Formats: sequence, C-alpha cells, structure tokens
Amino acid sequence: MAEAPLLVTVAPNGARRTKADHPALPIAPVEIAVEAGRCAEAGARMLHLHVRDGEGRHSLDPELYRDAIAAVRAEAGDDLVIQVTTEAAGLYRPEDQMAVIRDLEPEAASFALRELVPDAASEPPARDFFAWVADAGIAAQYILYNPDEVSRFLDLIDCGVLPPGPGHALFVLGRSDQDADPKYLFGFLQEWPDDWPWSVCAFGQAERRVAALAIALGGHVRVGFENNFLSPGGTRLANTAEQVAAVHRMADEIGRPLANIDDAKRLLGLID
Repeated sequence: MAEAPLLVTVAPNGARRTKADHPALPIAPVEIAVEAGRCAEAGARMLHLHVRDGEGRHSLDPELYRDAIAAVRAEAGDDLVIQVTTEAAGLYRPEDQMAVIRDLEPEAASFALRELVPDAASEPPARDFFAWVADAGIAAQYILYNPDEVSRFLDLIDCGVLPPGPGHALFVLGRSDQDADPKYLFGFLQEWPDDWPWSVCAFGQAERRVAALAIALGGHVRVGFENNFLSPGGTRLANTAEQVAAVHRMADEIGRPLANIDDAKRLLGLID
C-alpha cells in the first residue's frame, strides 16, 4: 500500500456551511465547477459532490446533481471522478438516499454506514441496494465515523449485507465542533485489512497533520472546505485548491506519487 499512488479527493462545500462561513465556498454549479477545475490542476482526482437548492439548502435532487455534474465536466473534462454524496443531513430517509443513486447511476457515490444501515431492520433493503450498486459498477465508498463502525462494516460484509471486499472506506476524524486528533487514525486501522484501500478526512486545523500521517501510512486523503478552511496556523485559506497543493507538496517530500486519472479509476474499481 505504501507505494500506491495517492488519491486526493476534494470536498469543496459539504451540506451545511454557507458563504457566511467562507465567502469563497462554492454553492452554484458554476462555482463548484471552477473550484473542481482548480483542484484537478493541483492534483486532485476525485470530487466529492454536494449540491444545494435555490435557497442554499442541502439537496439530493437528481436534476440538481445532473446540472452540477455537467458543469464540472465542462470545466474539468474527464480529469476527475465525480463522487456524489448521499448524506442525509437530517433531511432524508434511507429510501430517499437510495432512490437518488438509482435515478442518477453515477460513476461513484459515498454512503454513511450509520445512515444507510443503522440497525438490523435496515439490513434487508440495504442488501438489495448495495448488490444493485455493485452490479451497476458504481464505485462505493463507505463513510465510517468511529473505529466501532469498522467492526460493523466488516461484519456486514461477512454476512452478505454489503458486497465482498475489498471495500473502500473514508475514516472521518473529528466533528464540526471538535478538531481532529491524528492519533485516532490508528483506532480505525487496527481492524482494517492491510490490503484494502482507505481514505481519511479531518475536521479543523489538524487536517494537514492527519493528511501527512495518512500519506505516510499508505492511505488516501480527502481535503476541502466541507471539513476545514483554515491553515495549520489558523489563517483562512483562499480555496480548496490550496489544500490540494499542500497535500501534493507533502507527498512529493516523501516520494509518493499522486494518482493520475487511470490510477484513481483502478483504485476505485472503475477500470481493471
């Protein structure tokens, strides 16, 4: 894993932040597209895409997704894998989250385990849905918020609710009201299979330290204004492309190459 090219994913907006938090937060499709293009130039190869409705609220509307995807493709071409989010943000039920993926059939999507499979009663529909996701060739990334969810994720694979591994997880460190602590990454990795891919994102000013640790350990990195818009010193960053450039520099310093688009698609299972 240590020699694998580094996949850098960008999350430039998220579900909750607004321009009151940062005036450069991209909300409209054209703003997202411009930022996506900058990030691709800086070395990112996957966009974690959120869209907003006309009042700036988080949305899973397939038509809004189609508009944003078209805008990103027009700006960045095929240099980015576009991963749509299914985040509920307190607004959507699991059936709504599944419905948008069935409608869109995107190339990649992220799924929070605690939202889509919260309990035993949710397992039968999740089994059918994730089997369909696999059959459709959609690159699934599973979002895990604490080490206990790693154990449950592996159990759900073992019992057939989730497709056979290797799975790709995103480990989330910290919360919107609590900066990440890099050492907590080791709790996620304790049970994670050595040869399975993983990525990490981190809330707050520790984002870059967490990214450096992940790069050194052979993992992959997601950065962006969804989780943090401050430099390690506490100054406000101009845009998510600055975060990508910082990750690029760190990877160069330890001799780990960034993934090109074919590397990214191969890692995500989109090509052989």
